[in-house]
Amino acid sequence: MDSEPGTGPARHYDPGRSLAQFAGRMLVVCPRCGGRALVVPRPGLSAPKYFSELLFQPRRLTCGGCGAVAEWEPEVRGAGRVGAVLGGSEDPFFRRPLWLVTRCVGRILWAYDEEHVDELSAYVGARVRERGGVQPTRALFARLPVWMKRSDHRSAVLAGLETLRALAERSAPADRSDAAHERGDRPRPHGSMYFRGGPYEARP
Repeated sequence: MDSEPGTGPARHYDPGRSLAQFAGRMLVVCPRCGGRALVVPRPGLSAPKYFSELLFQPRRLTCGGCGAVAEWEPEVRGAGRVGAVLGGSEDPFFRRPLWLVTRCVGRILWAYDEEHVDELSAYVGARVRERGGVQPTRALFARLPVWMKRSDHRSAVLAGLETLRALAERSAPADRSDAAHERGDRPRPHGSMYFRGGPYEARP
């Protein structure tokens, strides 16, 4: 949301958030029933020191509707672990379609969870956008597609984000968006590696 005193709906200040900051919790389509499932770091792990560490933490998928449970572990390559690659309308761990997906101005609008939707809404709805001293290659808002930033799309994108916010309150298979399906639009892997030893090695 707004990050400096004195900012309001018409102004947005970005201190340099990255997409990784929203990777701790993802709403996805359950692989068993097609309802809403949740992907989070495996219980019992220590909180990460850096947001980027979320890409290497073992994950657990759980569905409150049908009871499905699945586990994900990062690939081990030599002395390191290969991190998940964020982006696209599938979660990067289990490759399940995101639950918060809708069609918008001929494109696909998606978010990981409600907090992600709130942040996008604050940015898209702002008339003035300010950026902190962070490199654009890492900043979430600097890397948004151009169609989401266009002023003539503002109303449509905000409406789409409201649709995502409403979807977050629903969980039945019948509530699933018609845009939430496998489409193979995940980003190309960049081979990020994690070498430091830590709590990711041992199960609780």
